[in-house]
Amino acid sequence: MTIDRTRVRELVGEFVTDRGLDLEDVIVSTSAGTDEIRVIVDSDAGTDLDLLGELTRDISDALDTHDDLSDAPYTLEVTSPGVGRPLTLPRHWRRARGRKVAIRGVDGASIVGRIGAVDDETVEIVVNHRGRIAVESVRLDAVDRAVVEVDFSRPSVAELTRCGLDDAEIARRRDPGTAEL
Repeated sequence: MTIDRTRVRELVGEFVTDRGLDLEDVIVSTSAGTDEIRVIVDSDAGTDLDLLGELTRDISDALDTHDDLSDAPYTLEVTSPGVGRPLTLPRHWRRARGRKVAIRGVDGASIVGRIGAVDDETVEIVVNHRGRIAVESVRLDAVDRAVVEVDFSRPSVAELTRCGLDDAEIARRRDPGTAEL
């Protein structure tokens, strides 16, 4: 019997919201005959391994007490969205502020830049054209697809300031190995 995704979502939702997290998705799949449940959570403050570990234990215990879900073994993973996950809601954009994003518009136009100010309708994209910083406003309903990119560059202070980041966050983004976390 395949595990019911909707039922799992209902069951884990309370555990997630009790910790101040958003339940981004529940994915149920089968691999090599074993059901796999992937619970994706996030928050404005981010997540850490301790919190994800506690949440995993609580969700696992809850799933184990509900025989109506499945009597077969399953694998459970509780994780944060990670890089490469599409930005689909204003909160996704807000949480990725200062990160590099690739956007494809519904008109086919593309833009790559850093996420700046965000509201429910628009996002400002900070674009660095060879040291010249420009800000472009993009309506969220005009975005066909947007994905945070893996970025190994060292962004300029001016670029990160235009994104609206504070001094501590700018220091962390420019030199993650030495800044206080």
